[in-house]
Amino acid sequence: MSRAVAALRGALGFCSRVPVGGGEGDWEAFRRAPAAMPAVAYALGGLIALPVVAAALGPVRVPTPTFAAAFPAWIYLVTGITHLDGVADLGDAAVVHGDADRRREVMKDSALGVGGTLALALTVFAVAAAGTVTVDLARLSLVDAVALVVAAEVGAKAATATLVCVGEAPHEGLGSALTGESGPRALGGVALATAPAALFGASALLAGGGAFGTAVSPAATLAAALAVAGVAYAWANARLGGVSGDVLGATNEVARVVGLHAGVIAWTLS
Repeated sequence: MSRAVAALRGALGFCSRVPVGGGEGDWEAFRRAPAAMPAVAYALGGLIALPVVAAALGPVRVPTPTFAAAFPAWIYLVTGITHLDGVADLGDAAVVHGDADRRREVMKDSALGVGGTLALALTVFAVAAAGTVTVDLARLSLVDAVALVVAAEVGAKAATATLVCVGEAPHEGLGSALTGESGPRALGGVALATAPAALFGASALLAGGGAFGTAVSPAATLAAALAVAGVAYAWANARLGGVSGDVLGATNEVARVVGLHAGVIAWTLS
């Protein structure tokens, strides 16, 4: 039990700015337990959903554009901006000409290029846009909106953990520190930690909380996030020679926003 708790503390320290303390032992336990990422994502998703709850239940109606600006700010306050660095580095690598060695060289450069700037701008804009539709959904069905936000965070962490299990790093660094300790057999634990999020919609319906029959929304959110992992895995292997720490960070950020938008689309169509 103490090892599991240490892994969860390590995962929280890696995935967020939540002050959980811990030390080298927690990091080592986390490196050997990728399932800890989706496991702690339920709590992180609940924290991220707090502004959604406040906007829906507050005595003053917050203008949707104002919430759209506050939503990404709150997400990065909770989770930190470390993973956004991966988005920037992959954006630069995606537009450079050359082989995998050249792309990895560009990713190590601390200067932000046009590709990285565009990737960051698109990611933050997409998060803000997701915030607008999420708060509108919350004003119709708060349970559905919170379930969507939590499922998106679980999906993002499950996508990252999946890459940790199946990927191989092209060089020494954060990527190798994580991928080197796990293999495909660890996917079972990741799946077990992720599966409850797919049931959020059904649980809300059974409880009478889901007002519009949205049992499919969390499942669509998770499916979309995991699809991002598949694309990231294929692209990283083809263009970078493997899954680096930057790939893991970028996958987390992109999977979150893709999951949010996919969930809203599924809710709209249900």
